[in-house]
Amino acid sequence: MQIELTEEQQMIQALARDFAEKEVRPIAEAIDREARFPHETVRRMGELGLMGIAVPEAWGGAGGDTVAYAVALEEISRACASHAVVMSVNNSLYCDPIAKYGTDEQKRRFLAPFASGTKLGCFSLTEPEAGSDATNQSTLARRDGDAYVLDGRKIFVSNGREADAALIFAQTDRTKGPRGISALLVEKGTPGFTVVKTEDKLGIRASDTAELLFESCRVPVSNRLGEEGQGFKIAMTTIDGGRIGIAAQAVGIAVAAYEASVVYARERKSFGVPIGQHQMVQWMIADMATAIEAARLLTLRAACLKDRGEPFGPQAAMAKLFASDMAMRVTTDAVQVHGGYGFIREYQVERHFRDAKITQIYEGTSQIQKLVIARHLLSGAAASPSS
Repeated sequence: MQIELTEEQQMIQALARDFAEKEVRPIAEAIDREARFPHETVRRMGELGLMGIAVPEAWGGAGGDTVAYAVALEEISRACASHAVVMSVNNSLYCDPIAKYGTDEQKRRFLAPFASGTKLGCFSLTEPEAGSDATNQSTLARRDGDAYVLDGRKIFVSNGREADAALIFAQTDRTKGPRGISALLVEKGTPGFTVVKTEDKLGIRASDTAELLFESCRVPVSNRLGEEGQGFKIAMTTIDGGRIGIAAQAVGIAVAAYEASVVYARERKSFGVPIGQHQMVQWMIADMATAIEAARLLTLRAACLKDRGEPFGPQAAMAKLFASDMAMRVTTDAVQVHGGYGFIREYQVERHFRDAKITQIYEGTSQIQKLVIARHLLSGAAASPSS
């Protein structure tokens, strides 16, 4: 499968690269150290059309596609993974399901301002007892006339503190298991909706990860996304697409670590020569470049399938699995190439190393990706790897 970027995709990629180099990279180290949300540059991403790349222009987006989104996200992640996760959540996990399942009125209220970057969205599925087992939802939405009364707690919500609205998944009928889960759009400021905690994290420190609490929170029935009981299906199809974004994020992190290693290997000398002339360092650099290229192609293949309207879930899982594991290996080797300097903050490979780890965890751990891939292959529902 040959993947060549269209002129429009190349333009979006170049725009993202220019913005990342000029406006994001210069602040990346400081906002990571201070765990400071980058409000101004996130606003600029919206102005540039990067917060709703694949959303139609009629609903505030850039009118691009998933491939354009993936290559743009890689460029942002290459400069700062925290910016990338803010962008990824708003695009993949918030805007995408509303564009697919929302009514025109919901798109007007909950999509257009978010795709244009005027507002920020988040996606809230995980609970203390519902991580990899997302069916085990405890949050309850009880119907009361023309509203649902929402009670429960959500954790590890990316963008949760800063978001203007959240896509929440809750049980509307406990007797139906996964078919009793519904999706609700809840605006910040709704009585009973509280951000109770912001996590202090190992990596992606400039993005916020929050805990949300709902206590007798009344949400209009008109804010339900899709039909009652359709929430789990919406969540799983949304996460399939989100995995493409995480794969692209992982590739960007790895590229940044690789590029820093190449520069360092050319400049740092040992035994009278640049360390890049030592065979073991050369092997590490070669392995980095090869793995990055493979991960990028897997990511773009999944994105192409999604854009063509073909089944892409297994390919997205493969891309996410390979790219996230690759990013962890590449950033580990990058620290090793830098030696002692790789362990201190002056050389930013330690930040890339910390940022890479989360890509193996969120939107399905590497272990869950293997289950997803294997189940599709063994059921005969997915094409073989050689197809």
